[in-house]
Amino acid sequence: MTRVVNLSRREVVAGGATGLVLGFTIGFSNFPALAAHAHASGVFEPNVYLMIDQTGLVTIVAHRSEMGTGIKTGLPMVLADELGADWSRVRIVQAQGDPKYGDQNTDGSRSMRQFYQPMREAGASARQMLEAAAARVWNVNANDCQARNHVIVHVPTGRQLSFGDAAKMAATMEIAPLDHMELRFTAADERRYVGKPVPIVDLDAITRGTATYGIDVTLPGMKYASVERCPVYGGKALHFDATDALKVPGVEQVVEIPATPIPSGFYPLGGIAVIASNTWSAQQGRAKLKITWDFGANADHDSTTYRAELEATAKQPGRVVRSQGNVDVALGEAHRRISADYFVPYYAHAPMEVPNAVAHFADGKCEIWAPTQFPQSARTTASQVLGVQFEDVTVNVTLLGGAFGRKSKSDYVAEAALLSRRIGAPVKVTWTREDEIQHDYYHAISAQHLEAGLDAEGRPSAWLHRTVFPAIESTFQPDVTYGSAGELQQGVTDMPYAIDNVRCENGQAANHVRIGWYRSVYNIPHAFAVCSFADELAHAAGKDPLEYLRELLGQPRKLDFAAMHVDYPNYGASLDTYPVDTGRLRGVLDLVARNSGWGSSLPTRHGRGVAVHRSFLSYAAAVAQVAVGSDGQLTIPRVDIGLDCGLVVNPDRVRAQLEGAVIMAISNALYSNISIKQGHIEQSNFSDYLVARTDIAPETHVHLVESDAPPGGVGEPGVPPVAPAICNAIFAATGKRIRALPIDPAQLKVT
Repeated sequence: MTRVVNLSRREVVAGGATGLVLGFTIGFSNFPALAAHAHASGVFEPNVYLMIDQTGLVTIVAHRSEMGTGIKTGLPMVLADELGADWSRVRIVQAQGDPKYGDQNTDGSRSMRQFYQPMREAGASARQMLEAAAARVWNVNANDCQARNHVIVHVPTGRQLSFGDAAKMAATMEIAPLDHMELRFTAADERRYVGKPVPIVDLDAITRGTATYGIDVTLPGMKYASVERCPVYGGKALHFDATDALKVPGVEQVVEIPATPIPSGFYPLGGIAVIASNTWSAQQGRAKLKITWDFGANADHDSTTYRAELEATAKQPGRVVRSQGNVDVALGEAHRRISADYFVPYYAHAPMEVPNAVAHFADGKCEIWAPTQFPQSARTTASQVLGVQFEDVTVNVTLLGGAFGRKSKSDYVAEAALLSRRIGAPVKVTWTREDEIQHDYYHAISAQHLEAGLDAEGRPSAWLHRTVFPAIESTFQPDVTYGSAGELQQGVTDMPYAIDNVRCENGQAANHVRIGWYRSVYNIPHAFAVCSFADELAHAAGKDPLEYLRELLGQPRKLDFAAMHVDYPNYGASLDTYPVDTGRLRGVLDLVARNSGWGSSLPTRHGRGVAVHRSFLSYAAAVAQVAVGSDGQLTIPRVDIGLDCGLVVNPDRVRAQLEGAVIMAISNALYSNISIKQGHIEQSNFSDYLVARTDIAPETHVHLVESDAPPGGVGEPGVPPVAPAICNAIFAATGKRIRALPIDPAQLKVT
């Protein structure tokens, strides 16, 4: 039960009756603005996420952004279940960016785990208000009234009151503070929506092509902009000639956006913007620009040279971030010593819908329409670049055609805002695919070095892990060269194996491009290294990799980071609620292994690989099956992926997330690679920045652990174990070890 305490901000509704008061608030940090607003019009608005009108129509506000995860449906399902609403009479509307909704940054696989309980509380508190209102109508005890499928039932007599009539009564009652009430939540076996495969609310519009994404927004009198940015991060235009650009039909103006000094954070990179009557003309005019650039401090950056620097750093002692026992002594006394180095390149997000935004600045105020993961940040950034108050900027959130972390950064939104003010008209800024790939907030390049000491039976007595990567904070603050605790928790400091002597270190790395959050973030390289190295140890020990993994995980236990003196943020969640539980790792590992046919025979040059990893408070395991031709051609006939994410709210969406994670992880493993020469990104489009396509898609089997544990993350945890599972399968098929991504097919040829 959740304790409900006084709500001092309740409004007294004009004309309200006396004798019954309603009042609830929720003592939960993610519910900062749960304040009731009851309308004299009869619309009942018990909190910022919910309204019920006199017809009984329930309107639920989706305050997180929908980019394909299904969260626009998932969180309202939770509220509707607790409210006792009929889903067919629920309408869902997308929230603007507004602090009253709490955190709207839809990233980090946080939406369900952070708002599951607040949504329950929002629904349960509203239901009890409706029940109390019905009790007043009937002059009965409220405890005898229950909300059931959009009506309030007086249980002893069977009398019913519609949601609309109950809401009308509730909206006109005096609302005043109540002392200490307790919420009653719907029992698990009485839930009508949570745990069921509910279709997403935009499914019909998306499949019919009528859904509105950011790139679909148009305004009367709108102009269209395409921006040429310096090809080197931190560079700026010295001068430009727009003569030829202005000759292109449709081109109206050419204006400069000032460059932002690096690190540029969420601010625009700067560049030369071509304004036209349509996007095509703007892009054609942009191609005619003659610009002289000052490439700045990163003009000599070369990713090949940088990789060598990172790898050299990984060979040297770094800052110790976890230490147990005495690794050096254990390594020196080991029966056998194993070491390996791993590398993961820069990645670009490459969402199907490129960054875009529409802005209209007029009379000192700016209204924006954008596919943004973080509308509050977009408001902040736009207000800062415009020099206006936060309250003078409105951000309308559209559907997002993919994001993967890219659209939590608001540089493209600020570009539209600046240009609208500059030309005095609504402006749509549309990035090209080339813009998106060449000016991204890249997933960090990384190098890692691992060493282990094995005893005579092949059991590890020592574990040394050094990781080196440019930190995301370096995009926002100068002179940041070490990873943060939040980045190192992603597969380094939370290494779960039962080994007595462990040391994890982090080396310094300078920053030369914008580094940003990318789906699964640093779990990608760290899971790749840790899960691959575990497989290497298994083979060195002459043991089955699955059985060896089970031995490594040891007896089920919860990792004690205090005893390790590790700074472990646990993705911002309490370790009491979300411990690092090796028993759950073992459970999902066994589930996926059992269903994958692990151990059954395969043809020559076919193999299976396994990996298990915890991220974003969930536990994921994968078994990949590969086939490798003598010419090096790799196919992936099957992937089994399992997830223990605690309570599964909408299994259909969880399965979809895992299927998508498998495809994205295959892209990471086989194709994706951003390389840099003289500060210039060498890739420009899907022709040279490859992603997995239909012909490589494996038969994917998703296995979910049934659990009533608090919800964990879903969007990202499926990605990390897939690439190491593929690489481990390649070793099983060919005997060739993959330690650098993307996989080079030339390594796999029979020679």
